[in-house]
Amino acid sequence: MDIDVLKAELDAGHPGTGPYSLVDSEAADELNVVNRTRIREAVSGSDILNATDDAEYGLLTADQQMTWLTLCSVVAVDTSSGVAKSLEADLFGGGTTTRSNLAAIRIENISRAVELVLGFVETGHVQEARRI
Repeated sequence: MDIDVLKAELDAGHPGTGPYSLVDSEAADELNVVNRTRIREAVSGSDILNATDDAEYGLLTADQQMTWLTLCSVVAVDTSSGVAKSLEADLFGGGTTTRSNLAAIRIENISRAVELVLGFVETGHVQEARRI
């Protein structure tokens, strides 16, 4: 637990909801509430396969299907750029269900504590941060 980061956050307040409670346990709860989102750096090939629309996949040629299945066998796929992003655009054009599904799985719901790389904040962490 990075107490200095936690202290700075408690002093500044939550960027979305404002000042934290003066009650330590409530402040910890507020930090742990899942009310933020971020773009996942990577998704699994399994996630990509499960996000693929059956009908759209069926419209691909056999070679295109094999290319897509090969991509889906990768353990972790970068969601921001690279060959995988190009394949997605080439095989499933804009406005398709598959592209919408893939965009949705890139979004991850997290807590402010996770966003700050603090993990799970306990009441004792808040008490310690407020003492310094």
